[in-house]
Amino acid sequence: MPVAKLTSFLDDNNIEYAVINHSPAYTAREVGATTHVLRREVAKTVIVKLGNDMAMAVLPASRRIDLERLAEAADVEQATLADESEFEDVFPSCEVGAMPPFGNLYGMHVYVDEMLTEDDDIVFNACSHSQAIQMSYDDYARLVEPCVAQFAIKE
Repeated sequence: MPVAKLTSFLDDNNIEYAVINHSPAYTAREVGATTHVLRREVAKTVIVKLGNDMAMAVLPASRRIDLERLAEAADVEQATLADESEFEDVFPSCEVGAMPPFGNLYGMHVYVDEMLTEDDDIVFNACSHSQAIQMSYDDYARLVEPCVAQFAIKE
């Protein structure tokens, strides 16, 4: 089961969480709709290239990424979206596009849009298009230690 690595990590750190099984959903917006969670609490994970390094940008499903702002936050000249072919091997236990926002488990830096810090909980894909995890944002931040910045804009 793809979610096992993530739930094992959460269990090892004594984190309270809920696994939400839902109908297949391929976008963060669809996850919000099928799980009945507010879109601003559903986090989408976008793999980006910051200079020569890949990183995760995590932002609310209701927003889109501003790559210029992200580059500024990361103190690099340019941020670009990574192509799926560039990172699919990095997440061998995950369905493509369903990566959880735990870059620390995959050797990637994580940038979180500050809007996600405003809610108590965060919901995200759990390596599958039919499972999500809901947990405390504070627990998430403690485990991942992301860089928090403003890089999400209205769609």
